[in-house]
Amino acid sequence: MLKKKISDCVQQKNLYFYEDMARSKGHKIICGVDEAGRGPLAGPVFAAAVILPETFPSSLGGIKDSKKLTPKKRDEFYEKIVNVALDYAVASVSEKIIDKINILQATLLCMKKAISKLSICPDFIMVDGNKAPDICTSTQTIIKGDNLSASIAAASIIAKVLRDKYMIKIARLYPQYDFQKNKGYGTISHVLALKDKGPCCLHRLSFLKKVLG
Repeated sequence: MLKKKISDCVQQKNLYFYEDMARSKGHKIICGVDEAGRGPLAGPVFAAAVILPETFPSSLGGIKDSKKLTPKKRDEFYEKIVNVALDYAVASVSEKIIDKINILQATLLCMKKAISKLSICPDFIMVDGNKAPDICTSTQTIIKGDNLSASIAAASIIAKVLRDKYMIKIARLYPQYDFQKNKGYGTISHVLALKDKGPCCLHRLSFLKKVLG
C-alpha cells in the first residue's frame, strides 16, 4: 500500500514536469490547451484552455486524457478542475467552418479562440499534438500531451465534457441520429441512419464523402 501511494505521488508529480520546466525558464503563468471532437461526422469542434495553480492540486490525483476516463469520472474531474483552476475558457468552431477550412485549421482556430477568451494572460502555452495555433505567446507542442501534462489533461476534460453536453442537448432536435449516444462519431447505427435519412445541418459534409461515397 505504501509503495502504491509513493508511486501515485511520483506519477502525479511527473504530470507537472512540463509545467515545472517552463517555470524553471522564467515563465510564470502556464496554460494547457486541447481539443475535443476532431474526428466525429457531426457537430462542432471544441477547445479548452486551462491555467492550473503552480502547485499540483491534490484533488486532481489520477487525472489523465479524457478519452481514458469514464463519463462519470470525466464529470467528476470537470467539477474539480473548474474549482481549482486559476482560469479556464472554452470555444467552439462549427461544422460549416470545418467544411470550409478543414478540420486541422478549424481546430487551431478553435484553440486560438479559447486562449483569447482567458481572463488571465498566460506567458507560456502547452498544446496537445504537433501543431500549435498562430499566437504571439511562447508555445510548446507535446505529442500525447493529455497523458503527460496535467494542464493539457485538464483542458481535454473540459473540452470533452462540454462538447458532449452540447451534443446531448442538440440531439433533441435530431433524434434520428442518436447524437446523445454517439456524440456525432461514426458508429454503425449513425452511419446507417445517414444512409437511410441523409445528413442534417450538423453533419460535416467533407467528412461524409469517405463514409457515404
